[in-house]
Amino acid sequence: MLALDFINVGNGDSTLIREFENGEQIFAMLVDCGHDSLLRDDHPTELDPRSRRIYAGDFLKKQGVSHLDLLLLTHFHRDHIGGLGRVLNAVTVDKLVCTYVPPEDSCDLEPDGDNGLPKAARNALRCVDMYARMLREHPGRVRELVELSGGRQEFCQLTADLSMDILCGEPSLYPRQKAVYDAAFRGERDRYALMQWGKCMNVSSLRQRVHYHGKEIVLGGDAYAVVWNNDMLAPCDILKVPHHASLSSTNRKLLDMLHPKTAVVSVAARRPDERPHPYIISLIREFTQDLRFTDAVDIPGLVAPVFHESVHLEIE
Repeated sequence: MLALDFINVGNGDSTLIREFENGEQIFAMLVDCGHDSLLRDDHPTELDPRSRRIYAGDFLKKQGVSHLDLLLLTHFHRDHIGGLGRVLNAVTVDKLVCTYVPPEDSCDLEPDGDNGLPKAARNALRCVDMYARMLREHPGRVRELVELSGGRQEFCQLTADLSMDILCGEPSLYPRQKAVYDAAFRGERDRYALMQWGKCMNVSSLRQRVHYHGKEIVLGGDAYAVVWNNDMLAPCDILKVPHHASLSSTNRKLLDMLHPKTAVVSVAARRPDERPHPYIISLIREFTQDLRFTDAVDIPGLVAPVFHESVHLEIE
């Protein structure tokens, strides 16, 4: 049996995938770690008292997960990697897979120091600095760090019955990411390169297609709909809707290709930026009525709030 938990981390993404055999867990994988805060300064400052938002690390503890066979980071935005420290407090990791591994001697990048960088460049620097710092602060918690080149689709046979394809964005993006981040750790502060890379981070997001007993789960990361234009993918059983169901996340062509039986949106309730976007929700509902939200999203006439720690799905 395959259990999927799309964790209610509020703003951000974190998905726990576990395989069980005769009631015993035989494999555990986490895709992204959520944000480092359950609240953000651009969201309402108080949670609904019924809220069941939870940090990914705390969710793992509650589920009794103390070790991950695989931790995959789709990209380095704060709402996907900010919870890494709490995750590493909770579990050990056999293999961490991502598109950039910081130098072993990496030091604090001081993104908020007196560096003369504009806000967009600081944000790009802050994300990779946070990621590298959390790895430094948890020595020995990750056995192996694997950096994907981003130049090809990766196939992973995870167990006898569970496999995964990792899909990348435009191949030229990943060498650019490495150059920008390596330069930052060498002490260089190229404001233009940092700003330009900040605009590319979602486009570079990894996507996953998980296969189990003839069922297929697509995890869309933060890739915009345009990233999928050249893909030829079969319909899936479960879709984690890309980029929090923003207006640029999904289009009719993508949904017609994937035609999900169940769709899950990982998003914080009451976001001020139309994520999820009402049009996208209406569009998804043309393809499936089984639409779930990690947080208690309330869109009058479209979505009624549901309070839970995760969207839990099982596949036999």
